[in-house]
Amino acid sequence: MRFVAADHGCSGLVALVARLGEDRISGRAFLIRLGRQGAGIRRGPQALLDLATGGRNLFRGGGFRPEFDDGSSGQVRHFSGTAVAVVWLGARLTRWFTRVRGDAATSADGRLSEAAIEFAELILHDRLPLAEAGQWIRRRLCADGSS
Repeated sequence: MRFVAADHGCSGLVALVARLGEDRISGRAFLIRLGRQGAGIRRGPQALLDLATGGRNLFRGGGFRPEFDDGSSGQVRHFSGTAVAVVWLGARLTRWFTRVRGDAATSADGRLSEAAIEFAELILHDRLPLAEAGQWIRRRLCADGSS
């Protein structure tokens, strides 16, 4: 497993997603790698434990659009963990858990969760090519659209 330690915040997420998108893997495998490298979420049964405890911050920094920025340095973890949760739990249950954990739909974290669920669904249903996933993140989530 390779981490993008030199990158920060949204630009680090873009770099990670772009690199993962270079591999010829399934959307499911892509999201599992994103969860591991973006939030420390392990595979299999351990994934549920990691998701329940919130994963780990492997990236620091901001750079997210204001509507997705809660002022913490945990937004990459939040996005990556929520996206991989869709693999293990499905979109509906993932959305329910984000609300139970306190992410109101109109909060920055709630909007970031919705973006992560949308992203995961696009990837899982082959509606977003993996090679374009980094650009989707840049355009949709990053403050200047070019982080």
